[in-house]
Amino acid sequence: MNKIALIIRREYLTRVMKRSFIVMTFLGPVLMAALMIVPVYLASLSDISERKIAILDETGWFMGKFEKGDNLNFEYVFNDLNTEKENLKAGDYDALLYIPKPELNIPVNAELFSIKQASMNMRSYIRNVMKTEVENRKLLASGIDPDIIKSSKANINIVTIRLDNDGSESRSFTEVEVALGIFSAILIYFFIFLFGSQVLRGVIEEKTNRIIEVIISSVKPFQLMMGKIVGVALVGLTQFLLWVVLTGIIYVIFVSLVDMPLEAGSSVLGQGSAISPGTELFAQDGDNQDGIKQVMEVIHSIHFGAMIFSFIVYFLGGYLLYAALFAAIGSAVDNETDTQQFMLPVSIPLILGIVLSNLIVNNPDGSLAFWLSIIPLTSPVIMMVRIPFGVPVWELALSMTLLVAGFIFTTWLAAKIYRTGILMYGKKASYAELWKWLRHH
Repeated sequence: MNKIALIIRREYLTRVMKRSFIVMTFLGPVLMAALMIVPVYLASLSDISERKIAILDETGWFMGKFEKGDNLNFEYVFNDLNTEKENLKAGDYDALLYIPKPELNIPVNAELFSIKQASMNMRSYIRNVMKTEVENRKLLASGIDPDIIKSSKANINIVTIRLDNDGSESRSFTEVEVALGIFSAILIYFFIFLFGSQVLRGVIEEKTNRIIEVIISSVKPFQLMMGKIVGVALVGLTQFLLWVVLTGIIYVIFVSLVDMPLEAGSSVLGQGSAISPGTELFAQDGDNQDGIKQVMEVIHSIHFGAMIFSFIVYFLGGYLLYAALFAAIGSAVDNETDTQQFMLPVSIPLILGIVLSNLIVNNPDGSLAFWLSIIPLTSPVIMMVRIPFGVPVWELALSMTLLVAGFIFTTWLAAKIYRTGILMYGKKASYAELWKWLRHH
């Protein structure tokens, strides 16, 4: 155990003292905080210029139907199309909407001319105005008052409430849970390959430099492999915890120093409120308090303690399991190019977990979700997707237990390959060769 501890200490200190580790430890939180801060801050400073749109309506159906929006100003013109195109080129307006007289009775086609690419908001608003007017005229032609149809529409608000076993009730937000689960799974996937590949490259480097021959004269191959795996795991855990703490500190400092309005994001999104005429997509000023209250409810609905604990457990368990396999692969080859034939079979379970995440979020309690969250090779990803939806304690305990058992088993298998392959040079290993090493006692 003392030798393993020494190897762990060496691997840990060697990596945390590297310039790349120090740079990424401080640069990572800055980038993550920037992803949260910069879009909202820039949105609060953005000044979207008003777009002037000329409307040449040969049908006469849409006269007065296009109303001035947040950044869209409409003007009706009555010259011929070629003349108005020349006016557009001269810069009299930003776009020209041409609605030709249809061969049949209903105008369903239009042409939008512009010097620059027309924005999605502009196109969506024009399409909705025309669609609404055509539908209203069809209803009137059938003897149906459009106002009756409009008044019959209703917005249904469904509040999801989770009942716990102790009888307590808590509001849940499915969209937030889906995003949180998938984000956590992707982080697990990313960290496993990021730090697992460090183990693989470290083994290959020591093998090709022939340093390994000196090292194993003092320690057993299994001790060397375990020390390397655990040392890199502690490096990854240290970096992750520092990222969480530093990101939080940067975000709190920025918010406290910069007067950034809470509704900045929604006010900018609101600039596209002209998308659907007569529809309020975003809260008005009087509803800001309700919006803030809902944000706080979303935050309080997330069990951050359980999420962080589960993340650390599944990150460490998944990493230790796959790092053992990566170490075995590194010992069996002489350079990183030769690892590709062995990496694919090892990577497939994790890739499969990411691919199936969309199915899992739609049925987190199904049999597929259950078995994939129990099998050690896929549980680090799939269980993180399921946890925000609520997982029975016995399933969580079983999954973690099997993950530990899977790590012990893969470490035992990897050690059999490692102790033979680490001293093999100049010969490309095949699956048949690896099988011989596994059977060798």
